Amino acid sequence: MVKKLLLAALAAAGVALAGKKLQQSKAEQALWAEATDKLPKN
Repeated sequence: MVKKLLLAALAAAGVALAGKKLQQSKAEQALWAEATDKLPKN
């Protein structure tokens, strides 16, 4: 019973960590897209 609870807690922590990493990656990608965006033609 304790092992299953520990496993569930570890799985939840892994999902949370993966979600955070994905969010950081998307934010960094958006920042780079904005920084390297082509200048509008006049």
